[in-house]
Amino acid sequence: MLNRMGAALCLLSAACFGAMAIFGKLAYQAGVSPGTLLLVRFSLAAALLGMVLLVRQDLRREAPEPPGGPAGRPAVARRRLLATAVGLGAVGYATQASLFFSALQLMDASLLSLILYTYPVLVTVAAVLLGRDRLTPGRGAALVAASCGTLLVLLGAGGVTFHPLGALLAFGAAITYTGYILVADTVVRRLPPVLLSALVMAGAAGTLGARALLTGGVDLDFRLPGWFWLACIAVVSTVLAMLTFFAGLKRTGPSTAAILSTFEPVVTTGLAALALGESLSPVQLVGGVLVLSSVAVLQVRPARNQDPDAAGPTASPQLAGQP
Repeated sequence: MLNRMGAALCLLSAACFGAMAIFGKLAYQAGVSPGTLLLVRFSLAAALLGMVLLVRQDLRREAPEPPGGPAGRPAVARRRLLATAVGLGAVGYATQASLFFSALQLMDASLLSLILYTYPVLVTVAAVLLGRDRLTPGRGAALVAASCGTLLVLLGAGGVTFHPLGALLAFGAAITYTGYILVADTVVRRLPPVLLSALVMAGAAGTLGARALLTGGVDLDFRLPGWFWLACIAVVSTVLAMLTFFAGLKRTGPSTAAILSTFEPVVTTGLAALALGESLSPVQLVGGVLVLSSVAVLQVRPARNQDPDAAGPTASPQLAGQP
């Protein structure tokens, strides 16, 4: 029963994340600009997560420093750790989200979600090159399948909504997210996930706020529906999505949680068809199945490498939120 509840929470989280691109498209239709969307999203999410931390102080308890260090070192290490978390949002997440929502202006949400979801494959390749992981025959086959699937997704894009620049921005978002994950993987075990997410959101909000000041401010002159979709992005697709993933991760473990997260682009594609009238060609659907199947295979690790308390390189991205 506990595992079923964990799986349900992970699937709910994936559904919340998967709806983000749809909410973004609807916000654009209501007159919201990408810059305003990002700033309001991260500011509201940081405020809500901060409130959660005030109410639940146990969620901000950090793991104790190992004994034996010199006096003052724990305090210095803690400041460095907190600065890294804020920097993840200020540099990595702000850049990745900017690329993602810029691409969303130019292309269909369903196609964007499939291109973005190449990031677990990119993380695996980078982790192998950096010596953090090893390449097994099964993973090698999964990487080849994922590459073929991505090629099919792009070759099958014959609709007028396909935009080469949008695809380039989407790949840029995936690559940026890969770097973000690799850095986050070094701190995610040392900070509570809700605290880490709040710091990341605050860092991203700070960068986007500074950018808004330098570029003439934020345009808030849009209709009430725009505020509704912004609230959906911040509350449903950011805060609720992260908190349900944390709860599911605790019950299922990182590999299972990451495999279940492949439900996210499926939700995006389905909602895009229902709400926006988007559709993928049969070739793109085959490519999407290859990509998602490869992601699931890449999460499966040999039993001796399983660690229920550690998030692997393709599980850790969820600990600080999605694009």
